[in-house]
Amino acid sequence: MSNPTSRDKKRLLVKLAAIGVCLLIGAVLVLRGADLRALIEEGLDLLREAGPWTFFIAMAFLPAAGVPMLAFTLTAGPAFAEELGMGVVLGAGLLAIAVNIAVTYWLSAKALRPLLAKLLTRLGYKLPVVAEEDMTDLIVILRVTPGPPFFVQSYLLGLAGVPFGKYMAISCLISCSMNVAFIMFGDALLQGKGKVLLLVFSAIIALVAFTHLLRRHYGNKRAKS
Repeated sequence: MSNPTSRDKKRLLVKLAAIGVCLLIGAVLVLRGADLRALIEEGLDLLREAGPWTFFIAMAFLPAAGVPMLAFTLTAGPAFAEELGMGVVLGAGLLAIAVNIAVTYWLSAKALRPLLAKLLTRLGYKLPVVAEEDMTDLIVILRVTPGPPFFVQSYLLGLAGVPFGKYMAISCLISCSMNVAFIMFGDALLQGKGKVLLLVFSAIIALVAFTHLLRRHYGNKRAKS
């Protein structure tokens, strides 16, 4: 098996490759005369026509099936902040994220647990078993570790049987702070709010640095134990 350093490098290369592909597609569209700003506005108009109720309900449930949460957080502000106000958008976004965190836990811990257990058994694996004193560490480490998609983290924690209250509290604290920053970042970026964009970008960098330090702390703690 590859060591953690090589795995981290592979994940970084995959992410950089994905970003490169997106940039390449954007460059090709620009060279072919496409108006990216107009395309974005058309997409936002479609979201506005669907309405905020449809948008935030989709935000609560679709990420449980693998749809990236960023698709919602980056478009929520520019689509609905003018109509609802940024405070309402942030509140509705955080509520949708909390519902998503609860739904994915319920699916893995209750509804889909027998199916997932059979699948893991057929693949030669066992359901994860975590000691009670390690459950907080497991939730924090999974939530701040880059790589596994957020919904996969939730499914793993549900299968591990971590307490629901502790799972919700830690997951919401970590994920909601970052997603608030992304909602404001998307609005500032697409609305051309330069000063706000710089402040929010700085906040995102600070949050990333904090999660890195938190991950190192728990990694060192587990290594010592």
